[in-house]
Amino acid sequence: MMKMPFIDTFARIPIRIFLPVVLTLLLFIATIFLLILPELHERLMEGKREVIRELVASAWSSLDGYDRQVRQGRLTIDEAQARAIRHIRGLRYGEDRKDYFWINDMQPRMIMHPYRPDLEGKDISDFTDPAGKRLFVAFVAIVESDGAGFVDYQWQWMDDPARIVPKISYVQGFAPWGWIIGTGIYVEDVRAQISAITHKTTLICVWILLLIVGLSVHIVWHGAKVTREKRLAEEKALLKQEQLFQAAKMVSLGTLVSGVAHEINNPITSVMLNAPNLAHIWEAILPILDDHCRQHDDFQVGATTYSRIRDRIPQMLAGITDDARRVRDIVADLKDFARDTPPVMKNDVNLNEVVGKAVGLTTNLISKSTRHFRLDCQPGLPAILGNAQRIEQVVINLVVNACQALPDMTRAVTVTTGYEPADNEVFLEIRDQGEGIDPEVLKRITDPFFTTRREKGGTGLGLAISDRIVHDHNSRMTFTSAPGSGTTVRVAFPPAGKTPTDEHEGNRSCR
Repeated sequence: MMKMPFIDTFARIPIRIFLPVVLTLLLFIATIFLLILPELHERLMEGKREVIRELVASAWSSLDGYDRQVRQGRLTIDEAQARAIRHIRGLRYGEDRKDYFWINDMQPRMIMHPYRPDLEGKDISDFTDPAGKRLFVAFVAIVESDGAGFVDYQWQWMDDPARIVPKISYVQGFAPWGWIIGTGIYVEDVRAQISAITHKTTLICVWILLLIVGLSVHIVWHGAKVTREKRLAEEKALLKQEQLFQAAKMVSLGTLVSGVAHEINNPITSVMLNAPNLAHIWEAILPILDDHCRQHDDFQVGATTYSRIRDRIPQMLAGITDDARRVRDIVADLKDFARDTPPVMKNDVNLNEVVGKAVGLTTNLISKSTRHFRLDCQPGLPAILGNAQRIEQVVINLVVNACQALPDMTRAVTVTTGYEPADNEVFLEIRDQGEGIDPEVLKRITDPFFTTRREKGGTGLGLAISDRIVHDHNSRMTFTSAPGSGTTVRVAFPPAGKTPTDEHEGNRSCR
């Protein structure tokens, strides 16, 4: 009898309250287990395939080096082949240093196998795996048809002949000697990695789902009580429900961002420290390699040649450093968005310089969006107190949104800076002749995760982060728009009480 009021109250809850919660949970689970994890499995397999292909190419280049010595008369072919076999036999890689290479010829006859010396020198054309596949014949067939390729079969686990598991190998023919060299990956390795990731992901999902379910049950119960009392109170409770649900998502985002930031910052810091060191090392050994190249002609480096990678490696190292710095900045921005306290804003910022840099970074998008872009910066603006990088992020977000709002290239976008003496404000104004914004949408335009461009990749975080940055600068951002009449965004900053030393400096930097 005591449970009847609870059951009766729950029975009165409209299905439209339960439905969003249930759909959110189902979509969350489906996205993780039906989309992300299978895609991760494919990426891991593709990565493993690429690794063994590069390893075989490296071993192949060793054979080519010995053959070159034969052609130069420095070794006999028997000596070269014996040295090559010893060299390849000793090559190991992998976490346990048990992954290996083998060599057979086109007959096929086993030339060398580290873990199956009993097969060496024997005809292996009739050798089959437990499923009956003549794997060495398959190696010969793919080399004859394509020169190299992947073959899947079953084989013993490393040096354990009692354990037979699926394996994928990459083989490549070495035509001068009629050899085939290969190495492979065990599918069990990838499955073990996926299993570990799935286990961790499941635990995280369970905690997130419990948090969402707990908050959702609380909100639904509160809404049901209000529904039973008064209709007006029900509407207010539903509004509160949406706000709390959004808060739950922000709590989850903050938790995830903190964890991801901790996991990402350590390897990114290592990358940023080591990439310049590698660049210095490359610069130090470059003269030696150049001298060697001049004396002995171009030489093989992996699957390519020295001349082809000489000028690319500094670019690659510089790109690694730049990309690592970008990842670090993105993580920092997400952490700032999820935190409760704003960062300390101590720098005097020239708004015209920031706007000029932001417009420069978005030049490509602007040129593809409109033929009528105008930048009008008032010279001699007072400095504002804040963080130039974060203000630049706001300007970029607003310019990108303005460009995306244009239906065609005949519409214009205007970016203006200035100073209002009456209000003692330094302002940034961005106007577009786009399609405008509906009043109902305009009310929610800075809400986190709210976007009208979800099908085009919108996340709903750009304006939310921008609004947070503006708020951290003790400033305000206002939107004026109506359907069919374009949109005007105005950001007003309090001045720091200083002006640029050169009255025309700000105007110059805006061009």
